[in-house]
Amino acid sequence: MKLYDLNEFLRLSAVLNYQLAAEEIGRENILNIILNYHRIPEQHRKILLEILAYLQAAYGVKKRRLGPAAVLHPIRAAAILARAADSPCLLDLLTVLLHDKLEDLTEKSMGELDFQRLDPICQASLDKLGPDDSALLADRLQSLTRPDNGETYNHYVGRMLTDSPHSLEVVRAKLADRLDNTLDMRIDIQDPLEGANFFQELFQSLFLKNYAGYHTYLDHPHRSPLNGVKRLYQLFKNTVLMSLIRQTKVGLDDKIASGLFKALASATMREAERIVLHVFAYHYPDLVRQRECILSAMEYCYAGHISEVTAPTLGHPLDGLFQKTFSLLDSADRDLNMAQLYADKPRMIQAGLAFVAICMGFLNDPDFYVHGVTADGIRPE
Repeated sequence: MKLYDLNEFLRLSAVLNYQLAAEEIGRENILNIILNYHRIPEQHRKILLEILAYLQAAYGVKKRRLGPAAVLHPIRAAAILARAADSPCLLDLLTVLLHDKLEDLTEKSMGELDFQRLDPICQASLDKLGPDDSALLADRLQSLTRPDNGETYNHYVGRMLTDSPHSLEVVRAKLADRLDNTLDMRIDIQDPLEGANFFQELFQSLFLKNYAGYHTYLDHPHRSPLNGVKRLYQLFKNTVLMSLIRQTKVGLDDKIASGLFKALASATMREAERIVLHVFAYHYPDLVRQRECILSAMEYCYAGHISEVTAPTLGHPLDGLFQKTFSLLDSADRDLNMAQLYADKPRMIQAGLAFVAICMGFLNDPDFYVHGVTADGIRPE
């Protein structure tokens, strides 16, 4: 499985959802799918099966933003991690399966009765790890939890990378989490990029006067809670995570973490391509103006501005994209600026192209990151 491939992800989601929907939940099948049929010690299997039962009961009927069962997210993220590893590790799998526990499966979110009934079951399963591994897992989960105290995403990631004594394992889990979140922004039957070559479309736009423009046989998708700009915001969060990992160098020499890093960069790039082609096909079909957008973004990227946070006052439509549009502490202001970006389709196209270029920077240059993205915030250097 290519970890960044949307079609593979959709198939994985479908087969897991099928097992979850069975009258008698096929947890053995779900675990085999997570492990990709790797063999692990029987005691490890028992613990994982118990945690899967706990997760299904604890999440209950909760849904993801687009509608699928909420429990799919930790299960899929664990499957992604297992596919990045030659031999899946019990503690790593538990870290990913439970990475949202301290945020999502609390007494407040579950209700007092359900929490008091189910949480001891989870703890009893984790006690089988022994005191050392149990404490190690607790530390990882604490590091992965973003407190409900207004902490910025940058500070949360920075703390996760530098304060935890187990930052490598935490980074593996966070990358698997972000990769699943990135692929889980669509409920298409198949990848909209299927049969399309993004770079060929750009080449034809720039070089051929008789190019008819990008078209797709697919009807315009139904209205989604995640429009193109909200997807761009998720790509921004990926860029923050990858930039801070590059600066701290956590996991860069680790096969699992580096594999997940590359997959996240590739998935982010592919999603940016989908957004650009979607706008071309459905919202901004004028080929002359498309070409103007491409050339403007190309000059901006070639000048090196994708490798730095730029101030919003410099004059180019992409200046201030990170600082003004996506990184604002006040969510109401951020939502307003994102709505303005959604209404400005030329700027939205250029933002998508910039994310494509940023991801190619991550993939092509081991030292690349966006300067000005720090644990303290987003600001021009």
